[in-house]
Amino acid sequence: MTAPTPIHGGFDEAELHHVLDQACLAAGLDPRGARLLRGHTNAVILLKRAPVVVKIARRGSNISDVQRTVQFVQLLMENGFPTVPLHPIPEQPVVVEEQAVTFWVYLPQPDHPVTAAQLAKPLHTLHNFPLPSFPVKRHDNIRAIRKSLSATTSLPEGTVNYLRERADQLETELAGMRFELREGILQGDPQHRNALHDKGHAVLCDWDTFSLGQPEWDLVTVEVHCRRFGYGADHYRKFAEEYGYDITKSPDFRTLRDVRELRMITTNARKARHSPGSLAEVERRIHGLRHEDDQLQWNIL
Repeated sequence: MTAPTPIHGGFDEAELHHVLDQACLAAGLDPRGARLLRGHTNAVILLKRAPVVVKIARRGSNISDVQRTVQFVQLLMENGFPTVPLHPIPEQPVVVEEQAVTFWVYLPQPDHPVTAAQLAKPLHTLHNFPLPSFPVKRHDNIRAIRKSLSATTSLPEGTVNYLRERADQLETELAGMRFELREGILQGDPQHRNALHDKGHAVLCDWDTFSLGQPEWDLVTVEVHCRRFGYGADHYRKFAEEYGYDITKSPDFRTLRDVRELRMITTNARKARHSPGSLAEVERRIHGLRHEDDQLQWNIL
């Protein structure tokens, strides 16, 4: 008998419903009629009978990492930071058979996404936010790239070797860099889909990748998303003006950009085994790298 194909966060449909049902039972919520919003990384589910979003961490996620994320978001909420709030239940995350589940307040959204310029103020505030009293992992793109490549099974060996060699080259370039901004807390993946509208303002969400590091990494992520996903140069320019720093003017911009794009590609390459339909897009992006096409439009995965 063929095993069920994992589709959402590494779970098949039956597993996903089981974890959702048990987590909602523990939280005193009704899962009937719930619908999937996103499932490429974590399974993000909207309940029908309460304004609550349930996030089931990808299979294999460390429970301690999710606990640390909850702790950080609680700190943000206590300090009035613009974040999507946790749903008020006695304890988060809820753990169901070694799977971590969190609950968030649902914020209804208009048809248009948050603009890059709207991300600027929350990001600037985050980058200057006081360091938490608990340990925060350090931002390390090269390590993340190598970890993803080690777990990638969907690409030919020659392609994986090419990506490893590119990571080695970029690591050498990074070793000689001097960052201009002061180290601080990073969101890790700031972009239009990781922020929501709330009463006329933007609030950040998806804190799985929060870390300690150079703000340049968050800023170049915004630039990459504006350029690669069709928002355009003017969209990014307004962000840079609002933030007060333009990463494209940095003498090391090209290296920062290339590292960030390589991480995005290798992360999706690792996930492709659970989302076979994404493999063609990953291969298309790699083809663009080989041909130094920095204007190739990427499709959202």
